[in-house]
Amino acid sequence: MRLGVEAALVGGELVEGDVTIVDGAVAAVAVQPAGPVGTAVPGFIDLHINGVAGVDFLTADVAGYRRAAGALARTGVVAFQPTFVSSHIDAYAAPLAAASEVAAAPDGRPLVLGVHLEGPFLSPLWPGAHDPAHLRTPDRALADRLISGGPVRMMTVAPELPGGLDLVQRLARNGVVVSCGHSDADAPTAHAAFDRGAGAITHVHNAHRRWRPRDPGVGGVALVRPDATVQAIVDGVHLAPEAAYAAFLAAGSRFCLVTDDIEATMLDPGEYELGGRSVQVRDGAVRLRDGTLAGSVVTMDEAVRNLVASGASLAAAVHAASTAPARLIGRDDLGSLRPGAPAHLTVLDEELRPLRTLVGGVEVFAR
Repeated sequence: MRLGVEAALVGGELVEGDVTIVDGAVAAVAVQPAGPVGTAVPGFIDLHINGVAGVDFLTADVAGYRRAAGALARTGVVAFQPTFVSSHIDAYAAPLAAASEVAAAPDGRPLVLGVHLEGPFLSPLWPGAHDPAHLRTPDRALADRLISGGPVRMMTVAPELPGGLDLVQRLARNGVVVSCGHSDADAPTAHAAFDRGAGAITHVHNAHRRWRPRDPGVGGVALVRPDATVQAIVDGVHLAPEAAYAAFLAAGSRFCLVTDDIEATMLDPGEYELGGRSVQVRDGAVRLRDGTLAGSVVTMDEAVRNLVASGASLAAAVHAASTAPARLIGRDDLGSLRPGAPAHLTVLDEELRPLRTLVGGVEVFAR
């Protein structure tokens, strides 16, 4: 079939002409005559999302995942990684089982890529919105238990904790992507974590040791390490536009957009929950009662528009929302639009708002 677009973003270059899809894959680009409307881009990927549209992944069943996936398709997302905040150890079993069931049975909706455990091996000095009562010192047996419970593909770890560096190395060797976050690591410890296999920072300039000229911490190290993916919440709340753009300029192709969304995303402001804690959504921000930021309500397409508004090109912003996350988790079937690649695509209008979303060539959203 022909997609009917005016142009497509292929290998970071805008190519005029239509796109054809055959058997779920991109067959050709630059097809003439061009279609009437829209620009096709690699579909967006969200590696850090706690919930959306009234669904909290810590308590969601299979039906909840389907509702969430339908909502995410409207934002151009073709794949996502449900994220679980630090919880009582026994509370992980049910959500891991639900995620495993959904990930194993794709049903034409945005793909579930596995689970991101944001904890529980986090610093009590930088808990963010995590309940300090649920934080744990790195424990090999506990980590193995959590990983065996479901499709854990990423884990946020504070590497400076006792046993943290050993855990980073063990997880990385077992195929789990390690992201440094909620951490008080100094620069030498951060370098050691990346040397041992950590691949990313969870949300740069948030919930970790603050950057200082003579003490750059884990954030400063991540920005300059060529092997570190810099994940960022570009919602205008977690980072000022200038701070987000500065991090983007420093990281370049390693810059990766995440939302850190909670169940309130796409709903009205008010009282909601995150990991069993009450949060207030007001003026585009999510906070605990004490004012601590507690996730976000930005959608991935909004984050792309925000990054472009700060000065990034469309190609670079789409790379941050698609190619960079795909590379981080080692999924070469995602994050690209080229002949032969699976047609996991988003079509954007002139205002960079999603017109259509396709997963494996199947339309899962159309406006």
